[in-house]
Amino acid sequence: MSVLYDKPSQRAAELRAFLNKASHAYYVLDNPIIEDGVYDQLYRELIDIENNDPSLVTADSPSQRIGGIPAKGFKSKQHRVPLLSLDNAFNFEELKAWYLRLEKTIKIKQVDKTETPLFTMVGELKIDGNALALTYSEGILISATTRGDGRKGEEITPNVRTISSIPLRLHIKNPPPWLEVRGETFIPNDKFIDINNKRKKCGEELFANPRNACAGTLRQLDPKVVFDRKLDFFAYTMHLPEKWEAQENRYKNPTQQWQALNWLKSAGFKVNTNTELLKDLNAVKNFFDRWETQRQTLPYATDGVVIKVNEFNHQASAGLTQKAPRWAIALKYPAEEAPTKLIRLTYQVGRTGTITPVAEFEPITLAGTSVSRATLHNANRLTALDLHSGDTIVVRKAGEIIPEVLRVLKTLRPTTATPLKLPNYCPSCNTKLVREVDQAITRCVNNSCPAKLSGALKHWVSKGAMDIDGLGNKMIEQLVEKGLVKSISNLYTLNINLLTSLDRVGLKSAEKLITSIEESKKQPWHKQLYGLGINQIGQANAKAIANTFKSISELSTATYQSPELINSIYGIGDEITESLKEWFSNQSNQKLIKELQFQGLALEVNKQECSRSAISLTAQNSSFVGKSFVLTGTLKSLSRNEAQILIEEAGGKISSSISVKTSYLITGDKPGSKLSKAKELGIKIIKENEFKNLLSS
Repeated sequence: MSVLYDKPSQRAAELRAFLNKASHAYYVLDNPIIEDGVYDQLYRELIDIENNDPSLVTADSPSQRIGGIPAKGFKSKQHRVPLLSLDNAFNFEELKAWYLRLEKTIKIKQVDKTETPLFTMVGELKIDGNALALTYSEGILISATTRGDGRKGEEITPNVRTISSIPLRLHIKNPPPWLEVRGETFIPNDKFIDINNKRKKCGEELFANPRNACAGTLRQLDPKVVFDRKLDFFAYTMHLPEKWEAQENRYKNPTQQWQALNWLKSAGFKVNTNTELLKDLNAVKNFFDRWETQRQTLPYATDGVVIKVNEFNHQASAGLTQKAPRWAIALKYPAEEAPTKLIRLTYQVGRTGTITPVAEFEPITLAGTSVSRATLHNANRLTALDLHSGDTIVVRKAGEIIPEVLRVLKTLRPTTATPLKLPNYCPSCNTKLVREVDQAITRCVNNSCPAKLSGALKHWVSKGAMDIDGLGNKMIEQLVEKGLVKSISNLYTLNINLLTSLDRVGLKSAEKLITSIEESKKQPWHKQLYGLGINQIGQANAKAIANTFKSISELSTATYQSPELINSIYGIGDEITESLKEWFSNQSNQKLIKELQFQGLALEVNKQECSRSAISLTAQNSSFVGKSFVLTGTLKSLSRNEAQILIEEAGGKISSSISVKTSYLITGDKPGSKLSKAKELGIKIIKENEFKNLLSS
């Protein structure tokens, strides 16, 4: 189904209304309805529309406002110097364009044309908190104000006085008559977890993120609440009277941002130590790339870096726009969530006949990769989303790598949109679909369905199962389409002539494939069990079951006569036992077992496996036996598969998700959301070197 795209004028009107509503919810009601990253993307879309057609710019457009409206409940205070927000760059090409524009502007405005037009920059981490303006008079803190609309904000001085990292008096013997300090207040990650745990126990709504928690804390009418939440603060810039003369050299008016940071530090402010003086674009890129990985280890949240022109005279040459300084920009890390436009809904047929709806949408970049499709799992999820044609959807990376449709922005729904539902008939074989009672799964029950057979074959030949090299998806689809393979067992009846009759299959490729198929008969019993594609039996469960039941015959007997023996295996429950019963009771599967055995697959433990099993038992480690391990991030010296083998050989169990039963989380480079989940649950977190030490203990 194709989408009828809105006219630019209609889309601009929809975006204006929605973004203004979101701004009001965030700044006035203190109750955000969308994430910052989603707002940024929709705002960028509106700016693009207005740039393409300036006649669409209206007085109520968010592009014409510097910031939000100050919230009620606090006294409004004018900023001595406007507290402007920063323009954003979402990739390095946009930052490079900013740099080249800046370089050209500074060169034109230079008085001394012999002076080099190049300038230095300062790289700072973009703290995910709330901006504050602090005013000091004769060295004493007299007021603290939120950003507000950039010209005036809410005065919250009593609350800010509770933040220990903000000095109430400057550490200067002869302070200036006035000083304006700008910085970011934030909640450290561990404090954020503590706050939400307390709110959960009290039955209160949880904060969505540390920034949201920080904003809510600053707006508390009782300063004691602010004090208890232990907010922190980093100072990042300052403004002094031009004619003030310091009596100490280190407090003279700075002429550079780098000097200003040192000035602030000397005056008693907390300045982020992860700041660098950068000489060129290459240095900026290195700074940005390094912190994309290292930010996961910080005790506070960051969502990018801020790049500023270092020299104040060059800042003055660059000037300001209505909303932001031209001499600074925020380079954001790839969004974990982003809005996009739905193009169509398609449907996949899995190897068990399960029908999975798939949303295809305009490509977006999430966590550094381009994404254009995401599965919706089942009919229940489709109903819960209330998905319509042409919807604007929010997509995120779930489980670190898997794209997921999070929700629909219904305010942006086209007037001509129609609801989307699962089909009544299988898109592969046109058989009427069946939805089991009290289940979300819709299935094709036709055992001859080409899509089901293709899925079963792809699973059987996969690396985790029989690892048949050379038999790719396109070849499998050809074999099924031409009727050359009608079951898994038919793979073992293929010959050179049949294979070379396929498109783009030569003699050498066919010979190698026949050899690979024959070699697959030697794969261990647990891989054969996994390859059968029994519902809910993954690689780890297949290995655990195969360690207890040494053949398909033993497993089949236990399934009917002694199911308690299956349930007694660590990690195996009633659902898997029921799945085994369902699989063994299917006559087609019984026929498949006989056909595979006839083709030379024993479907049982062989002598080599018995030897390896005996060695593995003697090598088991008391630190691993009965323990559950989860991996996140990239390990430097081991692949995930290698780490899994080491864990299992030592007697441990590998799991894909964090739970209260997890014993250890092993972290590598670029750890994902599992890290924060483990911290929240108090799971022991170890790095790769600690993992190796544990193995050798």
